Amino acid sequence: MTQANGMVRIAVDAMGGDHAPTEVVAGAIEAAKQGDVQIGLVGDPQILQAELAKYDTSRLPIMPVPSDGVIGEGEQPALALRQKPKASIVVATGLVKKGMADGAVTMGSTGAAMATAAVVLGMMEGIERPALGGPVIGFAPRTAILDLGTNVDCRPSQLLSFAVIGEMWARTFWDVESPRVGLLSVGAEFGKGNRQVRETSELFAKSGLNFVGNVEPNELARGDIDVVIADGFVGNVVMKLTEGIGQAAIDVVRERLAGALPETEIESLTQELFEKSNVVSTHGGGPLLGVKGVSVIGHGRGKREEVKRAIEQAKNWHRVGFVSKLGEALKEVRSRAGVEE
Repeated sequence: MTQANGMVRIAVDAMGGDHAPTEVVAGAIEAAKQGDVQIGLVGDPQILQAELAKYDTSRLPIMPVPSDGVIGEGEQPALALRQKPKASIVVATGLVKKGMADGAVTMGSTGAAMATAAVVLGMMEGIERPALGGPVIGFAPRTAILDLGTNVDCRPSQLLSFAVIGEMWARTFWDVESPRVGLLSVGAEFGKGNRQVRETSELFAKSGLNFVGNVEPNELARGDIDVVIADGFVGNVVMKLTEGIGQAAIDVVRERLAGALPETEIESLTQELFEKSNVVSTHGGGPLLGVKGVSVIGHGRGKREEVKRAIEQAKNWHRVGFVSKLGEALKEVRSRAGVEE
C-alpha cells in the first residue's frame, strides 16, 4: 500500500467475522468514501473481486490484497498461525509490520487477532500479553476498563502494565492530567479481595500512579474513575453483564410502552439504552493494546456500520501516536514500582 496525500493506510481483514466478507467489504467502502483513509482489503482474490464488483470503486482509495485461508473461532491460534501463514488476519497484520499499513482491523477471532499481533508485531517492552480495553458503560463514557477478556489469571505485574496503558489512554484521548486509577474488587476497603487483588493493590500503591484504591462494581456507572483495572475474566463478565442488562431493559421498555407512545419515540429510547449498554458494539470494537502497532478488533457480529467505525478507530489511534507515547511511560512506572523487566 503506497501512501497518498497523507491519508492513513488501514489493512482490513475482509474474511473475518460472522458477516464476512459481504458486510466487511461494504463497511470498508463506506470508510474509504470519507476521503482520509486508504483501505487494503485482505482476502481471497476471487471472493474479493465478486464483492467489489457490486460497487463502483473506481475513484475510491481501496485495493484488494490477496491472502489464503482464514483462522476461525474454533481453531487454536498458535497452531493455526503455523499452519496458515498466509491467512487474512496474518497478511493484514504483516502489512503493518512491514510499514505498508498504519493499522489493521479485523472482525474475526479475538484469539487469532491477539496471537497474530503478538507474534507478528511483537510486544512492547514490559508488556507480556496484549490487552483489550476501553469504555464499556455508556453512562460512564470516560471510564476505561482493562482487561476485557484477552487475559485471565493475570499476575500483579501484568495488571500494572494494563494500568499504565489505561492511564495513557485517559491522558491522550480525554486530556486528563492525572488519571484516577482504580482496581475492581468486592469491597472498597484496602485489603478486600482475593490474593491477586490484594497483591496488585500493594504494587499499585508504590507505582506512582494516581491510585485511588479498590472500586466496587456498583460504582462503575458513576464515571468517577478514569481507569479501572480488572483481570480479563472479571472484565469480560462486567462487559457482557452490562450488555445483557441493557437488552433486558430494552425488552421491558418495549413491552410497557407499546401503544402508550409513538413507535418512533420508543425506538429512540431503546436505541439510547442500547448505546449506553453496548459501548463496544456501538464503537465497532476496541484496540489491542500493548503491541508494537495499531490493531483493532471489531465485534464479531458487527455489520458494515461497525466495520466502518472500527476502521475509524484504527485511523484515530495511528494519528494520536499512542504506541510511541506508551513506551516511556511503561519504563518509568515499572521502574518506580520495582518491577523487573
